[in-house]
Amino acid sequence: MRGFRVFIGYFGFFVLLQGALGFIGQVFFGGAWGMLHHLADLPSVAYLGVFAAGAGLAVWGEGDKKKREAGEAGGEGSGA
Repeated sequence: MRGFRVFIGYFGFFVLLQGALGFIGQVFFGGAWGMLHHLADLPSVAYLGVFAAGAGLAVWGEGDKKKREAGEAGGEGSGA
């Protein structure tokens, strides 16, 4: 399961970048950037939604890693 969450974290970062590139390119430079605009013609607000979805996936994937690191550093199993 850990490998799946790591993959989702990386995929979320990729989606986050696509949303950011699409929004910035469309609003400030007149045409969307990235790969997503080749698949669908989205309005600027939709690119913000893609950015938010990617951020959520990336945070979810990274949160699992942080939890594991805290558990290892906390010395699990050191009872009285």
